[in-house]
Amino acid sequence: MTFNRSIKIAPSILSADFANFGQEIQAIEAQGCDWVHVDVMDGHFVPNITFGPQLCAAIRPHIKTVMDVHLMIQPVDPYIQAFADAGADVLTAHLEAGPHIHRTLQAIRAAGCKAGVALNPSTGIEDLEYLLDMIDLICVMTVNPGFGGQKFIHSQIDKVRKLRALVGDRPIHIEIDGGITPETAPLMAAAGADVLVAGSGVFKGGSVAKPKVYGSNIRAIRAAAEAVLG
Repeated sequence: MTFNRSIKIAPSILSADFANFGQEIQAIEAQGCDWVHVDVMDGHFVPNITFGPQLCAAIRPHIKTVMDVHLMIQPVDPYIQAFADAGADVLTAHLEAGPHIHRTLQAIRAAGCKAGVALNPSTGIEDLEYLLDMIDLICVMTVNPGFGGQKFIHSQIDKVRKLRALVGDRPIHIEIDGGITPETAPLMAAAGADVLVAGSGVFKGGSVAKPKVYGSNIRAIRAAAEAVLG
């Protein structure tokens, strides 16, 4: 992964056909996505259960871009090595999921992955100041974590703007997860985000049999975001 601030579209496979992940991933990559986002939920930290390391290992051979694994689990540390072994390029843990996030970020990097930290909508950015040298990505949740298809929380725009100022020229991606559409993408790109996670925003209306819909959705989100950057 070479760092740059260009707009990256990361479809969330939470909105894909669960019975057909391999072909779904091949389809979105062929249609121009930049990363593949995997939402891991445990039914404890969030009220839903999704995927584990075995699923990540199974889909890894199909991913030619970046496997971006978002851990919505508590505790995190006992599972870091398993997800790293499964092929994650980026492993993101929630600031709220444990008392020692610095240790968690150290462990993620030691396992050979880029280290991300995620913030729930009600969480401020103050606690990130002394973590910046350990972070490769900051994921701002623009919905409450747990389910796809929720409405975008507009208060997070100001959070991202302040976060971008805090990050400065450090090589840290700012990722947005939740409610990304061609309408909300430019708001976040203007505020300073460069990675846009979209589930239903990419997969809605398409399928492996109709992959061009995925491409149309990806291009619409990208064009809307890039338009505000000049």
